[in-house]
Amino acid sequence: MKDYKLLIAVLIVAIVWGTTFLGIRIAVETIPGWFVAGIRQFIAGIIMLIILMFRKELKWIGWKNLFYQIIIATLMLIFANGMTTVAEENLTSSLASLISASTPILVFIGSIIIGLQKFTLKGLIGVLLCVGGILFIFWDGLEDLANPAYRSGIILMFCAICGFASGTLFSKKIKLNTDNITLNLFYQFLFAGIFQIGLAFIFSDNYNFENWSIKSLTSVLYLALFGSVVTFYAFHYALSKISPIQVSILSYINTIIAIFLGWLLLDEQITIKFILAACLIITGVFITNYKPKYFSKKRILS
Repeated sequence: MKDYKLLIAVLIVAIVWGTTFLGIRIAVETIPGWFVAGIRQFIAGIIMLIILMFRKELKWIGWKNLFYQIIIATLMLIFANGMTTVAEENLTSSLASLISASTPILVFIGSIIIGLQKFTLKGLIGVLLCVGGILFIFWDGLEDLANPAYRSGIILMFCAICGFASGTLFSKKIKLNTDNITLNLFYQFLFAGIFQIGLAFIFSDNYNFENWSIKSLTSVLYLALFGSVVTFYAFHYALSKISPIQVSILSYINTIIAIFLGWLLLDEQITIKFILAACLIITGVFITNYKPKYFSKKRILS
């Protein structure tokens, strides 16, 4: 029987997450980053709560599983999503997505370390190409590193991709029960949302609630519904069916979509060096992780 659910999940991860970089950039125009991340995840948690109550599936998951959900939420929602959101206060959505595109390289290295993947010469070449792409990023904006805000954004983005890669590998390693993805995500979103709202009140210098624009608030709602509820559900479902590398390699599609939308809707400047950096990183990721069997019809649909 063909697994259309897996195909749909893969397409959601590949396409919808690419739009979230644009959504974040619009949201942080008037709302502090930690508030954007916290409110986004808290709303997502409420949506999951409503779904669980409607299905009569809301229940206690036990201390051990709760501990696992807190670790995943910390790595993938607080570190990865939260820090990406704060980073985009000072970085373009295109640059944030380009740095994020190197995540599969970290997943590849991590998979070797924990025994999910074997080291190959092809993998080494891919890593070197990806590193070359990252160097092009800094080469193109070397003078900007003198700006503390820009430098802080870059550091936050690298913390974010480390968090996402670690969360991806951890989720796969512990082999979570996929029969209750909605319940697991409810605990993840609720914990991350409350924690990040707390960070927002601590680290935001000026809340300026009255200045939060309708456009930014609408972006937060989009991020909550599509960027969190829909896409994280699809991500965890796909991760239960295929390898973490197969899922993470789709980030190069996210990057292409994010760069295009940033250029089209936000007038973000795309230089020749930036394009070269994107090509190097995407090529490196593709060479490192791609295998024909990963995306054959037999592998994806059956």
